[in-house]
Amino acid sequence: MAAPADARRGTALSAQAVQEAFVALSADAWRLQAPLTFVTVSALRAPGMALIDTAAAQLSFDLQDVNRVDSAGLALLIDWLARAAARSCRLSYARPPEALLSLARLSDVLRLIVP
Repeated sequence: MAAPADARRGTALSAQAVQEAFVALSADAWRLQAPLTFVTVSALRAPGMALIDTAAAQLSFDLQDVNRVDSAGLALLIDWLARAAARSCRLSYARPPEALLSLARLSDVLRLIVP
């Protein structure tokens, strides 16, 4: 499934686009189909937290379809990791895009994104 149109453009996400941004792959794995940028993270934060709050012992977000990322997006991923840790849930990120890996390396937090 393609990312929602406003997500592809990198603009603020509509309520429908936020719903479409998280695609269930299994009970404990979700694909994120939206950019992780300053204009999108505020809309994506709560749904991600809700998935973490309802997860069992582990949860994975597949990031292959994240087509843009900036420092706000990286901060959101770290925020989600902190929430998961507080709940004793193991959160992992599968298939992070190279732009995210580069930003994480530059920020010296790569070990958080790819343990």
